[in-house]
Amino acid sequence: MSVFSNIKEDKTIYQGNYFFLIEDGYPVSPGHILIISNAEKIDYFELNKDERIELTELIEKAKEIIESKYKPDGYNIGMNCGEVAGQSVMHFHCHIIPRFKGDMKNPKGGIRHCVEGKGNY
Repeated sequence: MSVFSNIKEDKTIYQGNYFFLIEDGYPVSPGHILIISNAEKIDYFELNKDERIELTELIEKAKEIIESKYKPDGYNIGMNCGEVAGQSVMHFHCHIIPRFKGDMKNPKGGIRHCVEGKGNY
């Protein structure tokens, strides 16, 4: 059973048909939201067409929620698929991470920094 299966209902900030949204328990930045599948699917590649459609809609919903409280200057949207990619909870979840000017000395390369040395080009 996934740790996401034990999340209390009062932590849910939005409920869709296939996913629910919560504030990340270990936020990278203020407003960091997780989109978590209701069904225990391992990763993005196990989602069906309807789930992928709703996921896109909920990325927009997460952005709307974040922007109602914060004024980020950008976003990182991330999914880790497999242990080698850094996935530690084998239950689909998508990170919506607000970014703010000055939160990192040089953000150039963004997600490419997940592999050491590949963010600098």
